[in-house]
Amino acid sequence: MTPLNERLGESVGPAAIPAAIPSQGLAADVGAAPGPAIIADHLVKRFGSFTAVDDVSFEVARGEVLGYLGPNGCGKTTTMRMLLGLLRPTSGTAIVLGDDITVDAERIRPKVGYMSQRFALYEELTAAENLAFYAGLYSVPPAATARRIDAVAERVGIDVHRDTRAGQMSAGWRQRLALGIALIHEPPLLLLDEPTSGVDPQARRAFWDIIYDLAAEGRTIFVSTHYMDEAEHCHRLGIMNRGRLLALDSPTALKATAVSGPAWEIFASPLLPLLDALGRIGGIEQFRLLGDHAHAVTVRGAHDEASLTAALRGLGIADAVVRAAEVTLEDVFMALAGRG
Repeated sequence: MTPLNERLGESVGPAAIPAAIPSQGLAADVGAAPGPAIIADHLVKRFGSFTAVDDVSFEVARGEVLGYLGPNGCGKTTTMRMLLGLLRPTSGTAIVLGDDITVDAERIRPKVGYMSQRFALYEELTAAENLAFYAGLYSVPPAATARRIDAVAERVGIDVHRDTRAGQMSAGWRQRLALGIALIHEPPLLLLDEPTSGVDPQARRAFWDIIYDLAAEGRTIFVSTHYMDEAEHCHRLGIMNRGRLLALDSPTALKATAVSGPAWEIFASPLLPLLDALGRIGGIEQFRLLGDHAHAVTVRGAHDEASLTAALRGLGIADAVVRAAEVTLEDVFMALAGRG
């Protein structure tokens, strides 16, 4: 196997590599800055005439798993890059672990583990070599590097692939290695930008188990996603659309407050005439296909099971079966985005 110091001289990884990050007394800095891990204050980011982030304010408590849910292009990544000091806000600011992003960005980065949508892995290096390389960038003391690599490899479950080149790993293992890189300098705050995009459901579940373990240790997790099922795992959830933060609360509270009325499962065959009928009934706020049936949300007080069944049958859906259903985060998003 080619030695690490020789292979690092090759052009094997991302074109842009961060400069070595000096150690700044992580434990002392974090301990000296009590309060929320993140305070975003009226953040705005414009690119020419396009507003990517539009007057966003929120706080993230220490030890919290805060989710950022929204479609691609809604401003999630831009928000994270501003919090890291990689993009300067057009207006507004944020305090991250006690430091202002517009003044002290260089103090923030050593205290944050960032996992981008495109994992910054060097494909010709093994998992262990990638971890060693990033440990050097984050100025992990040489005497502690081997211990850190062992601890991170065990934490993210890549012990069996320590000597596997990153380019030969499956998407799920590459994802774990990328998380390990974000953890190598033991940061108190993790920014994870759609970390499970493109991996299989089993790998996604395993990844979220690791996130919960990290939060239980007191780390703060700020994670973006466009998967509704993942959003359910967060302590609190911000709903983003078109650059605006539409709501921020626990998933349970969002379902109770953002959607005005009850939800229903509606079974009938064929489905297309059922959808047409739902579009002609008053008091229905939203409806969509959901597998082998339709899912609808009605205005509060507009319908019960019997009245909705009768309305459908009056429109020729003779076999309609209506059952009460749980409000979903997709219902929440559609309700909030529609109002926006």
